[in-house]
Amino acid sequence: VCVLNLVFFCNFSSHFSIPFCSSFFPFSATDSSFCFFHEMKPIALNGHTRALTSLKFNREGDLIFSTAKDATPSVWYSHNGERLGTFEGHEGAVWCCDVDYLSRYFISGSADNTLRFWEVQTGELLQTIQTKTAVRACAFSVDGSMFVYTTDATRGNLPLIVVVDVAKLLKGDDDYGVAEMTIAKKDKKATTVIWGVDAIITGHANGDILSWTTESLNKQRPVSVSSIHEQTITDLQFSADYLFFISSSKDHTARLFNASSLEALKVYESERPVNAASMSPLRDHVIVGGGQEASKVTTQGKSGKFDARLYEKVLETEIGRIKGHFGPINAVAFHPNGRGYASGGEDGYIRIHVFDKIYYEYE
Repeated sequence: VCVLNLVFFCNFSSHFSIPFCSSFFPFSATDSSFCFFHEMKPIALNGHTRALTSLKFNREGDLIFSTAKDATPSVWYSHNGERLGTFEGHEGAVWCCDVDYLSRYFISGSADNTLRFWEVQTGELLQTIQTKTAVRACAFSVDGSMFVYTTDATRGNLPLIVVVDVAKLLKGDDDYGVAEMTIAKKDKKATTVIWGVDAIITGHANGDILSWTTESLNKQRPVSVSSIHEQTITDLQFSADYLFFISSSKDHTARLFNASSLEALKVYESERPVNAASMSPLRDHVIVGGGQEASKVTTQGKSGKFDARLYEKVLETEIGRIKGHFGPINAVAFHPNGRGYASGGEDGYIRIHVFDKIYYEYE
């Protein structure tokens, strides 16, 4: 178990009386800011041998599913960090995963050109979908009856977005595909995907965010398009009520969107690439993770900014930072009860954080 610092930025109206420390973080004295240091003790999970790529809580929040570049998806108890088991079979880096709302089925997509469909309780591999290129992103529909996955563009193959019927797949039917779309340009491949109540939402390598129905996918006509991001979309996550979603991008920002219209509502700015972002279901807070690539930190001689950052969702202001990882943060996810979050980093660690009393007192 490790100890890390949680840092809050408060204004003069706060009831805390803490010395000014602008030298630690780059905020000027004119901001009337104070820093509050508080120790939290996260659970550090050391089960992966390479960098983390994704994290997912199940609906109840008692399980965490993780994938990494070590080809072994894992499942953990969230309350104590015990690893229940691994899903054996992939032969390359695993880029994505998702679990259905009943925690019955689990999907994972890999650089070994497969998407694999598993039973959660037993870890049994039920079906394998062979693809021509790496599977980059995947997501179940809200009711778990279908899932969507996206593929990369390599070796002359164009990227795809594919929707699969779960029942037909489990029966072994060859016509399990519900919808399929080929992306005409390789630089517009879908890098992340989520599935809400009314639409599938994809984030792309060129910074576009698009919403689809299964019908519009077959017609290759998105319902809505947002091009406000300037670089690759690295993550998309819904709010608890599916009315909004948050994006993260290599353009150093995370943004809050209306899920129906794709209207950009808020922006959370950083000085480093943002690899993941998540919204609290309990408070109006957003957490983002990222950081400069390790190679660039070494060559440029600068701090990598590997701390997770908390923002006030409405005011767009940064309110705190949480240290701990020794490399870029590649995945973050709030617990479904909002009382903590998990992060996964380039250092191969998963960190489960439970907020202390001070978090709930902060206004």
